[in-house]
Amino acid sequence: MTATGTVGGPSADDYALVAKPAAEATAPDLPYRPPMPRDRGAAIALVGAGGISGAHLEAYARYGLNVVAICSRDLGRAQARRAAYFPQARITDDFASLLGDPAVSVLDLTAHAGARLDLMRRALNAGKHVLSQKPFVENLDDGRELVELAARRKVKLAVNQNGRWAPHLAYIREAVRAGLVGEVTGVHVEIRWDHSWIAGTPFEAIDDLILWDFGIHWFDFLQSVIGDRPRSVYATAARAAGQTARPPLLAQALVAFDGGQASLVFDGATRFGARDSTTVIGAKGVACSQGPDLGHQAVELHTEAGIARPKLGGAWFNDGFAGAMGELLSAIEDDREPLNSARINLGSLRLCQAALRSVRTGAPEPV
Repeated sequence: MTATGTVGGPSADDYALVAKPAAEATAPDLPYRPPMPRDRGAAIALVGAGGISGAHLEAYARYGLNVVAICSRDLGRAQARRAAYFPQARITDDFASLLGDPAVSVLDLTAHAGARLDLMRRALNAGKHVLSQKPFVENLDDGRELVELAARRKVKLAVNQNGRWAPHLAYIREAVRAGLVGEVTGVHVEIRWDHSWIAGTPFEAIDDLILWDFGIHWFDFLQSVIGDRPRSVYATAARAAGQTARPPLLAQALVAFDGGQASLVFDGATRFGARDSTTVIGAKGVACSQGPDLGHQAVELHTEAGIARPKLGGAWFNDGFAGAMGELLSAIEDDREPLNSARINLGSLRLCQAALRSVRTGAPEPV
């Protein structure tokens, strides 16, 4: 055989993995934008006026949602949030008063994990729908208990996995749901950025900061495109040379799932050359995105028709937060399970916690 191949055989281009030209295709119109209920008047009370609460409230105000109360142990913080976003909302430091208020139907719990478990139990028992900050729970048994409690009380329990409505991740997920890439065989995420800002903040106390507090978004994304197919996870975490923050800023996870493979790579000590890429490979095509950060992404859909390049609107911060609450409100309105339900999120947590176990054992862990 010559270098250019024989008739019917492989060519030099085949050996060299040279890509074949592809035509430009029209981008499918997919429902990637934050879902919203038909009636946006449901009364929401936000609990916890810490740093992330501003992202919630800005998104809710911009989408015309109805926040009627802001609850915080620090009334000064609550007052500042009210002044900035919902001047007509009342402020309180009395959580019980929200539970006893029949006008309040939804509680957005942004408090830290240590306080959320009790707050969720009390809210569900009071018959309130709940949006919980992520990670939902640290103990899966607690999570199952809460899911069962919500079912008994006939209320919705959802998780603020706001990455589900980051425009690029939402478009890729919807492309998978629409069957445009076929059965998923590969999911690969590579993120490099500078996370050293955590030094001196409460985040520095989180041992598994990258895989747990940050990485849960991508374990949740992975679960959203492969469902219950994961079988095992092998993960590592390490301190980067020269890093000053206490927890490891480097982490990676290899996930084996039925008929496919996935990799999540997080380089959180990258001072220059930040980059973020996500690729989902299927039997019929590839959906991918890349850009300098989470807020600036270019998406492509590669299929037999060619390459489609959708022009997406919005940004993860803060449209993703509108999506998490909007999906809960839509599910309440339509009496269905939210896409970000706590029950579904338990699958994401199982995946993430298998990765944390693998870091400690140094071996693949079953999901």
